Amino acid sequence: MPPMFTSGIPIYVQIADNIRDQILRGALRDGDQLTSTTEYATTYRINPATAGKAFAILVDEGLVEKRRGIGMFVAEGAHASLVEEGRRTYVDETLYPAVEAGLALGLDLDTIATNVRAYDAGSRTKEDS
Repeated sequence: MPPMFTSGIPIYVQIADNIRDQILRGALRDGDQLTSTTEYATTYRINPATAGKAFAILVDEGLVEKRRGIGMFVAEGAHASLVEEGRRTYVDETLYPAVEAGLALGLDLDTIATNVRAYDAGSRTKEDS
């Protein structure tokens, strides 16, 4: 759970982001029960509706499921879903723009790929051309 909230970002968004991060890192696994909205509200001195709004977002995203009378649980497949989404986002927002920037600087795809393989092999030596 977030130790304190950042101003400028709605608290419910920060709670949802924190839970997504815990699922992605494996701190929360598929099937794990989440802290209740009442516990969030008490611990962080927020309105229970604020915590409820965060959980509602996660339910809408299919990452959390509500079990009537029991509580909120990490949905089956939530981790895999977040990993897949993260990979797509990385490729679209980081990898493709980096490749495009390299090409714009005159690097060819082979040079870019060689540098990626060198990085993967543990060598931080940069290939030029």
